[in-house]
Amino acid sequence: MARFARLLWILSLFAPAALAEPMSYHTVNVDGLKIFYREAGPTDAPVLLLLHGFPTSSRMYQGLMPLLADHYHLIAPDYPGFGNSDAPPRTKFAYTFDHVTQVMDDFTQALGLRHYSLYMCDYGGDVGLKLAIAHPERIQALIVQNANISEEGESQLWVTRRAYWADRAAYEGKIQANLSSLEADRGRHLGTTPHSERYNPDAWNDEYAFLSRPGEEQIQLDLFYDYRTNQAAFPAWVEWLKQHQPPTLVIWGKYDTSFTMEGAMTYAKALPNAEVHLLDAGHFALDEATPEIAQLTRDFLDKTVK
Repeated sequence: MARFARLLWILSLFAPAALAEPMSYHTVNVDGLKIFYREAGPTDAPVLLLLHGFPTSSRMYQGLMPLLADHYHLIAPDYPGFGNSDAPPRTKFAYTFDHVTQVMDDFTQALGLRHYSLYMCDYGGDVGLKLAIAHPERIQALIVQNANISEEGESQLWVTRRAYWADRAAYEGKIQANLSSLEADRGRHLGTTPHSERYNPDAWNDEYAFLSRPGEEQIQLDLFYDYRTNQAAFPAWVEWLKQHQPPTLVIWGKYDTSFTMEGAMTYAKALPNAEVHLLDAGHFALDEATPEIAQLTRDFLDKTVK
C-alpha cells in the first residue's frame, strides 16, 4: 500500500489533474471515415495535437497524455489505415501522405481546432509539417521527436528503401520484411539501446498484430512508397522552417537505428532558437523516457504557448 501511495504522489507531481480527469476515447466521421482519437485535459486549455509514427498509433501517447492533462488539451488521432481508425482497402482510398494529411486537416476542423501545437514523431513529422505549411496561422509551436527532414539524418537502412522507390517490383520483398516482420518491429523500438530490459514487449507484439491484419501489409507498402515524395520535399520544408522560425522543441532518442542524430541537428541549424535534447532512448523515445519527455514538453509549452 505504501508503494502504491508513493506512485500516486509521483504521478501527481507531473499531472495533478490527470488522476481526476481520465483519458477518453472517441470516433468522429471525417471524409466518410471513422477516425479514432484519444483525448485528455480541459477543453478550454491550449491544444496539443499528437501525431504518431509507423507502425504504431495514438496508443504511443497513452502514457504521456495524462502527465500533461492538467494544463493542456491533448488530442491524439489514428490516421486512416492505422490503429482504431477505418482502414479502407487501397482500391478505395489512396494511401499517400497528402491524402492522410488532408484527412487529418479535416479532422482538426471537425473538432473545431483553430490553434494548436504539434507533437510529431516519425511519420507524424511528415504529416505535421504538411499541416503547418498549409496553415501556418494555426500553429503555435512544434515538438519534434525523431521525425527526420534531411537525407543526412538517414542511416544505412535507407539505401534499400531508396532502391525500393526506384524499382518497386524488384525491392518490394525486402521492404516488406523491413516494414512488417516482428523482428524489424522489435528493432525499431530497441535500436541500439543498452537498456533493453526497460522495454515492454507488448509494444512490438501489438504492432505486429496490427501489421498482420488482412490488407494491412499492402496499405503500408503503398504509404511507404509515397514517402519518396516527402524526401523530395525535405529542402523545401527546411527552408520553410528557416523563414517562419516556429517555436520548436526537438527531442531525439540517440539509439535510433533509422534516423541518426544528424537529423536532430538539421532542426538546430534551421532554427537557431530551438531547444534540442538528445536522450538515452531509441526511435520511440517514449518507450523509456516518458517522465523526462513530459517534463521537457511541459517546460517548453509553459513558456511558449499562452
